[in-house]
Amino acid sequence: MTICALATAPGGALGIIRISGPQSLEILSRIFTKNLVNASPNTIHYGHILEGGTTESDATESHHHNALGCDAVPPHQSILDEVLVSVFRAPHSYTGEDSAEISCHGSRYILNKVLQLLVANGCRMAEPGEFTKRAYLNGKMDLSQAEAVADLIASTNKATHDIALSQLRGHFSSRLAQLREQLLKLTSLLELELDFSDHEDLEFADRSELQELTKEIDKHINHLAHSFETGQALKQGIPVAIVGKTNVGKSTLLNRLLKDDRAIVSDIHGTTRDTIEDTIDIQGVTFRFIDTAGIRQTTDTIEQIGINRTYQAIDKARIVLWLIDRESSNQEINDIIQRTGNKKLIIVRNKSDKGDNNSYKLLSTPSVAISAKYGTGIDALEQAIYEAADIPTLTENEVIVTNARHYDALMRAHDSIQRVIDGLQSQLSGDLLSEDLHQALDTLAEITGGQITTDEVLGNIFQHFCVGK
Repeated sequence: MTICALATAPGGALGIIRISGPQSLEILSRIFTKNLVNASPNTIHYGHILEGGTTESDATESHHHNALGCDAVPPHQSILDEVLVSVFRAPHSYTGEDSAEISCHGSRYILNKVLQLLVANGCRMAEPGEFTKRAYLNGKMDLSQAEAVADLIASTNKATHDIALSQLRGHFSSRLAQLREQLLKLTSLLELELDFSDHEDLEFADRSELQELTKEIDKHINHLAHSFETGQALKQGIPVAIVGKTNVGKSTLLNRLLKDDRAIVSDIHGTTRDTIEDTIDIQGVTFRFIDTAGIRQTTDTIEQIGINRTYQAIDKARIVLWLIDRESSNQEINDIIQRTGNKKLIIVRNKSDKGDNNSYKLLSTPSVAISAKYGTGIDALEQAIYEAADIPTLTENEVIVTNARHYDALMRAHDSIQRVIDGLQSQLSGDLLSEDLHQALDTLAEITGGQITTDEVLGNIFQHFCVGK
C-alpha cells in the first residue's frame, strides 16, 4: 500500500509531503502536471499540483509537453500550487521503496488539499512512524537505528543530538555485533565439545579460558547498561541541587544562572519554602537546577516541609552546589561533605565581593569563589559544573544507552551471562551453559530487531514517532 503524510510542522513558509510505496509515482502523476512514472531516480521536477487531478485524456494531451520538459496544464483545470517534486527509487530511498517528496507552500489549505488529492487517487494516510518502520522492515536500518531517528528529532541539546546521531550511524549496533560474535564463538566451542562428548580425550573449550572470556564480555555489557543512568540524565537534564543555609544567596545564584528572575530574592530568612526547578544549557549539555529551601533550625511547619524536600533534592541530584559565605564555619563545611556522601560536590563560596574567609583555603573539596549578586565567577562555576558532570566523549568505542528497552535487554543479557560464569565455576554441563549463552544472544538481538517478529511489539515501538517520519 502506498502511504502519504505531511513531513514538516504546519505553519512554516514551506511544507513537505512524503509519499512511499509501489504506486508512489503513478499516483503522484495523477495530480501533477508531469508524468513521473519513468522519472530517473534522485531527480527534482518543477511543476504544478492540479486541484482536480489529471484525467486520462489530460495525461495524453500533456505527454508531448512532458517529453519536451514543459510543464503542461491541461485545459479546464485549475492550479492548486507551484511545487518541486523529488523522486527516489527503490531500494535507494529512506524507506527502501519508490518514494517522492512534494515541496509546496506551507498554507494549511494547500497541504490538506494535496493530501486529500493523494488519498482520493489511491494513497493511505501514514500512521505515526510508518515511514521509519518500513525502512526497518526493508532492511535500511536495524531497530536501534530506527529508534535513534525519534531521539534525533526529539534532541534538545548537542549532547542528546550527538548520542542519537551516533546510534543512527550504527555505533551501538556495531558494539552489539562484536559482543554477539564473541558469544557465538563461546557457544560454538561448547556445542562442538558436546558433539564429540564420546571422546573424553578431546577438549575444545578450556573452562578457565572460557570463564575469562565470559567475564570480559559481561564487563562490556555492564558498561553499556551502566551508561543508561548518564543517558537518562542527559535526556532529562542533569539534576543539580543548589543548597545551603538561609539567606546565603541560593535564589540569587539560580536567577544569575538562568539570566532571569525565576526565584524570589529577599533578605528575610526562609523565603524559599519549596523547590524551584529550571534548566539551562552549558556547553551543549542540559542541566536541571533545583533551588531549595535554606537549611536551618525552625519551628515553622511549612518551612520544615521545604527543608525536608531539600534533603530529598540532594538524594536525587548528581551534582550538589553547596553555597557558603564568609560566616560559614569549618564544622559546617565538614557536615556538608559528610551529608553529600559520594555525590559530586562543589562548594560555592558566595559573596566574594565582600572578601574571602581564610579557612576556605584549607578546603580539599573543589570550590569556586563567586558573587551571585554581581555575576563574578559564574563562568568558572559553569565550567566546574560541566566538568563534574563527567560527560564521556562520544566515539565509536564509547556508546551511551538512552533507551529503557535497550537497558532492559542488556540487564537480561547480563543475568544470562552471570549464570554462565556461575555454571563454569561449578562445572555445570556444557548443554546447560550453551542454553544460557543462547538466551544472551537472543536478548541482545532484541535490541537491533533480530528477535522481534510481532506487529504488536513493533507497533508499540513506533507509536510515539512523528507522523511523516
